[in-house]
This record gives sequence, structure tokens and C-alpha cells, in this order.
Amino acid sequence: MKKDAPRRLIVRAPNWVGDVVMATPVLEAAVRDPRFERVSIAIRAHLAPLLRPGPCAERVVELDGSSEPARLRALDADAILLLTSSLGAAWRAFRAGIGIRAGLAIHGRGPLLTHRLRRPPKGSPPLATALVHQRAAALLGIEVPDLHPRLFFDEADAAASRALLAERGIAAGERYAVACPGAAFGAAKLWPPERFAAALDALFERHGLRGVVTGGPGEEELCAAVAAASKTGVLSLADAKVDLHGLKPLIANAAILLVGDSGPRWYAAAFDVPCVSVMGPNDPRLTATSLERCTVVRIEDLECSPCMERICPLGHHKCMVDLPVARVVAAAEALLA
Repeated sequence: MKKDAPRRLIVRAPNWVGDVVMATPVLEAAVRDPRFERVSIAIRAHLAPLLRPGPCAERVVELDGSSEPARLRALDADAILLLTSSLGAAWRAFRAGIGIRAGLAIHGRGPLLTHRLRRPPKGSPPLATALVHQRAAALLGIEVPDLHPRLFFDEADAAASRALLAERGIAAGERYAVACPGAAFGAAKLWPPERFAAALDALFERHGLRGVVTGGPGEEELCAAVAAASKTGVLSLADAKVDLHGLKPLIANAAILLVGDSGPRWYAAAFDVPCVSVMGPNDPRLTATSLERCTVVRIEDLECSPCMERICPLGHHKCMVDLPVARVVAAAEALLA
């Protein structure tokens, strides 16, 4: 290692569930890099369960809403890798006095970075988020050999998940399909709940897969709507308050996951579970990694899509409401086959 090379590194984890899971190969590579005598992973407190247990667990530093610059400064690092893309994250790293600041140079934050990853030239295809993370890590010489996301849980977690399902009527060993209909990004990502219900009903009728629907805080009514629209008794676990950690064994042991373009999609990738992702306003190229067992279903010929907006600016939401159940079921059956 060069004499002036950084030895104490902070990796500032992303702020969205899916982005954190996509970043796990980078986080593990940083932790295992022998050039660093200490690696800290700074992450928002509510996302920390994503990294526990596992090789990153002991390196987690929770950001709990207190002054982030002070929290970062206390870690006494000489370099920070920013896997967030906001101007604020770069500004807080600058204010913390960290000498080497590496990350994607967007949103006007280039002058705050010492090591910059430039966005693709205008008119070029966008880079997938996981590739952005990998190339940002390369700015500091961190080699990330593959992009397959990784999550961990133990046997006690698996037993708790089995007990919850048994309590709701799904016996040990019974195959089930999970649906996660919510999306923190906004209403434009939501496929109608009755469509999720119909898709789960079809998978039960044709393949004997019990339907299970779950979601995060604030998504209880959405999950209830899916269960209410079902004709085959889809079970809602929304009232069970399955958290980000408890979601791991639930998805890992599922036969298939039906989901929008949201964080649980990356749980399925981490555990090699077949997944159908229903996508509307987002650009599929931004998440075009770990597709070995994932099929993205979207309407390709809409002039207004992808718009990347939280709420449909045209008011018709055709990218989602016009997406038929039959296409999602067909994609699921192809994966199951």
C-alpha cells in the first residue's frame, strides 16, 4: 500500500432498501480488503437489519437522525465511499473533514468529491445501479468480483418465519407464493391490488401455491385489499409486522415472489428465488443486474414510459393499470417451469 493511501474507510450505504441489497457485494469487498485496517459502514438505523447477521454486521454504524457530520467525524476515517447519490451526502462528508471522498459526480456534488465517477455522456444508456456501486468502489481500488447480492439470516429466524406461517394456516413444507404490492417510491409504482390477488389466485389454482401478501409500515390497507380481492384465501401478514429482517426467510423459502419495482425484488435475487417484477414508470436499465431468476414485466410501447415520476404526470397511469394479469402469471409459470 502506498504510504499516503487511506487505511480507515467509511462506506456510506444507500438510503433505499433495494439499493442497500444491491450494494452488499461492494460492502463485503470493502470489509475484506486487506488494505484497510478499519472499515465502517454508515447506514440509516432502520436499514441496519439488512446487514445483520453476516460479514458486515460488526462494521455497521447506525445513523439515527443526529448530526451526521459529527457522527462521521467521530469515526476518524481518512476516506469515505459514497454509495448515495445526493448532494447532501457529499456535503456532510465534506463537513466531517474526511480527506478522500469518492462517489458518483451528479446533482452538482462533483466539487465536493476528490475521486469522481462521471455519469455516462448525454444520450448514452444509463448504468445499472449495481454497476455504479461497483465502479465507484473501483475509485478507491476496491475490487468487487461479482454483483450477486447477499443477505443472511439464521435458523432461529427461519423457525420464527415457519411458526408465523403455521399460525396462519400454511403447514411446514407447504409451497407458497409471496406478493409485496407496496412501493416506497410512490403511487406510480403500484400495480392495482386486485391484479396481485388475481395472479396469486391463478398460481394457487394451477400450481397449488398458497398466496401470502406482506408489506412494510403504512402498507396494511394495501395488503388487506389484495387479500380481500382474492377468491382463494390469500393470507395477509401485514398485521404481523414482518420487518426487514423477518422478510428474509419469508422470501427465501417462497416458491416465487410477485413484486413491483421495489426492495423485496432484491431479496429474491439474494436468495435465488424466482421473481416477477411489475414495472411501470422506472427505466428497467437502472436495475438490469441479477436477472437470472427475475422477469421484468412492463408495457414496452408507451411513449410516456419510463417517466421516472412518483405520480403519473398525465393522470392515466397506463403503464400499470393496462398491464394484464395474464402476462404476470405467464412470466411466473415460465420461471416455475
